[in-house]
Amino acid sequence: QVQLVESGGGLVQAGNSLRLSCSASSSRKYGMGWFRQAPGKEREFVATISGSGVTTSYADSVKGRFTVSRDNSENTMFLQMNSLKPEDTAVYTCAARSSVGVSMFVNEYPYWGQGTQVTVSS
Repeated sequence: QVQLVESGGGLVQAGNSLRLSCSASSSRKYGMGWFRQAPGKEREFVATISGSGVTTSYADSVKGRFTVSRDNSENTMFLQMNSLKPEDTAVYTCAARSSVGVSMFVNEYPYWGQGTQVTVSS
């Protein structure tokens, strides 16, 4: 079992930046990902990173603005979000796989955090 805890959410103005963190209870180098869910919408993929940190993938809506990274010495994954837009407003949740590869599919992640709210004002 892996426990995940997110931090770093908050309220920012459009155009500004935020960095989210996801701390894991396990030192296993699982593939990990970020997902988000806005009110009235389904959960959607944001970014994913392999266990080694070498491979990453992003949703088209955030490509070029968001960067996913990880520090395996600290069992922590990050999401640097730049040039934020009001449509980025959502609850952001980190998730971990039980293998080292990347994935954009919700059902390939057995471990989930509680989520952190990100609100971007116009």
